[in-house]
Amino acid sequence: MAAPIRVGILHDMTDDVEDEMPDSSLEARLRPPIDARVASGRLDRDVEFVHAAGRGLPEGSAAAVERAFRELDAQDVVLIVGPAVGDNALVATPLAEQARLPTINWAGTERARGEFMFHLQVGSHEEESVLLARHIASLGVPGVGVIFDRSPIGRRYLAFFEAECENLGLDVTARAGIAPLADDATNEVGSAKASGAEALVYLGLGLVGKVVAGALRRAGWEVPAAMNSAGLRGYDPSFGAQIDGWVYVDMVADDNYVLADLRSAGAANAGVSAMTLAVGHDLGQLVAEGLARAPELTREGVRDGLELVKLVPAAEGRGGTTLGFGHCDHGALHGEYLVLRQWQGRSSVEVAR
Repeated sequence: MAAPIRVGILHDMTDDVEDEMPDSSLEARLRPPIDARVASGRLDRDVEFVHAAGRGLPEGSAAAVERAFRELDAQDVVLIVGPAVGDNALVATPLAEQARLPTINWAGTERARGEFMFHLQVGSHEEESVLLARHIASLGVPGVGVIFDRSPIGRRYLAFFEAECENLGLDVTARAGIAPLADDATNEVGSAKASGAEALVYLGLGLVGKVVAGALRRAGWEVPAAMNSAGLRGYDPSFGAQIDGWVYVDMVADDNYVLADLRSAGAANAGVSAMTLAVGHDLGQLVAEGLARAPELTREGVRDGLELVKLVPAAEGRGGTTLGFGHCDHGALHGEYLVLRQWQGRSSVEVAR
């Protein structure tokens, strides 16, 4: 029997791979498309998953991510899946290049790409900011206040948001940085309100998103409020209740037929959020197709195989969004993959275009 292909999974939101974290079921999502290609003969051997955990930023450290990456590297994997957080994907990118080890991060920063670093866009620090600025401008308000995480993620969002506001003639009346793990945002919201802003935007990883929303409620300041894909945390009902009424950026669209099929697939997907289904499906397709198309099962061969993945229907984004890579094109999603939605009564409702 042929030796299995070893694929690493890097968990950057926990110190223990056994923890019930958002990515703890990732292997289960990656397995079906791989098994299908083994059954069809497109893969001539099984895949063995190897796990490593290191709680990265903002709650942990960059060093933990580095240790987890090197642990997987030492275990002879030909591909790594992860990290999931943008700051940690930036940490892993030079490591992937140094090790010449193909890696697919599922974070939000386009800077986490390279010859061996591939990127499934679960959000986009750059494009989300443009979408949000255009949304706020469409409301007809003259000025907007911004609260952003004091982190690489928050500052990247802010830079692109302000640039697009300038293009649109939308005045950013206040900008206030906040610690990504802050437990109070009273001063930051007060600063935005005092500036005369007629809308509020939060930009960041999202752990502090509900804190900002709570401060807005307590201030009695009734203005349109929006956040980046930090609003995805609203799929946790307790978090969603805190950001009720906020518009946010999602990758789930009502017209995506791939996602609709997943949601109606039966007991295996019952109770699983649409976002988890979509991201798991898309990651699984990229891994399975990349391995199946690899001209040889080496690290460089898998890199070449990933670049041969083309026009695979995606579960993320609006109907017609596709997955694929190419030479100097290591961003997976192609098409209208960002979708504005709003939390209403703990349900996510698509915002009309």
